[in-house]
Amino acid sequence: MKKILIALIAALGFTSAAQASSEGAIVWDKAPINTSDMASLQNGAKLFVNYCLSCHSAAYMRYNRLQDIGFTNEQIKDNLLFATDKVGDTMKSAIDPKQAKLWFGANPPDLTVIARSRAAPGQGSGADYLYTFLRTFYPDATKATGWNNLAFPSVGMPHALWELQGKRQPIMKTVAGAHGHESLAFSGWEQLTPGTMSPLQYDQAVGDLVNYLQWMGEPAQNTRVRVGVWVLIFLLMFSFFAWRLNAAYWKDVK
Repeated sequence: MKKILIALIAALGFTSAAQASSEGAIVWDKAPINTSDMASLQNGAKLFVNYCLSCHSAAYMRYNRLQDIGFTNEQIKDNLLFATDKVGDTMKSAIDPKQAKLWFGANPPDLTVIARSRAAPGQGSGADYLYTFLRTFYPDATKATGWNNLAFPSVGMPHALWELQGKRQPIMKTVAGAHGHESLAFSGWEQLTPGTMSPLQYDQAVGDLVNYLQWMGEPAQNTRVRVGVWVLIFLLMFSFFAWRLNAAYWKDVK
């Protein structure tokens, strides 16, 4: 009963976050998802290990599963093992949970299936949310972390990728609403300081990271699709032979 209650609270929390983003008049951008693009998945995995795994875990994902996207065990050991020394271990964060709760107010969520859990009707998929979220941080001195986010207002997470993107401020314009009321609407960005990547390069990097998060939520998806195609081909061939066999069997029966 306790587990059911916890799951219900978590689900309500996700719904509230989605509603908040919807009310904030920010439209989710379409994430460039292609889980068959090995180069994109490999770059996304590197970004995940370097920028996300210090605080977030992926406790249901093992490092050696990265062989499915083209990494060798040697590459995994030499370049991707920062929180453990065993390639068969799960991706657990390096941060102390007690310190994380003290710094951020709550433990950072596990990201194994985050791309599958943040979808919202009328807004887009979980990947679309993440792609928008990671590209809409802006400095906010009123927040403890110094950052805020258009897709998730008052988020407790700092902008982990700010050195890549640089600092930028949202441009808000006044628009007339119903019954003569005026409101502020997002209209673009003003770059305050440059990052190590151009805006296009940053969008591509975030796209790779989200692509990896999408793949990590179901690593067997591509295999399942391939097997499914062959099963359908087999069933079609079997149906054809069964039809011809049936016709041959009954052709002399009046």
